[in-house]
Amino acid sequence: QLQLVQSGGGLVQPGGSLRLSCAASTGSFEFSRMGWYRRSSGKRRELVSSIGSDGSTYYVQSVKGRVTITSDDDRNIIDLQMTNLKPEDTNVYYCNRIPDEDKLWGQGTQVTVSL
Repeated sequence: QLQLVQSGGGLVQPGGSLRLSCAASTGSFEFSRMGWYRRSSGKRRELVSSIGSDGSTYYVQSVKGRVTITSDDDRNIIDLQMTNLKPEDTNVYYCNRIPDEDKLWGQGTQVTVSL
């Protein structure tokens, strides 16, 4: 059964950078579009960025210009390069397909931006 494993989070100071990675346990995502999400109000998750098999990308306005999503087809990894991080980026980040599937939510990876 496919599982998505997120890694790369950590504690950084404002203005710092982190690279988040999402790997598929089976070695293949098998989806046409993948995304990175983070928690929003209540238990809802906000789509932060996504990438399609055609290379098209999406970024939520709050991260535009600071975040880059890439897909490494050889390694079957979706990376989220985050730069110029702000305290409001503090959150748990998850990857999932677009549209998301409940069974694919993993534990996520914690990003904390603080002095």
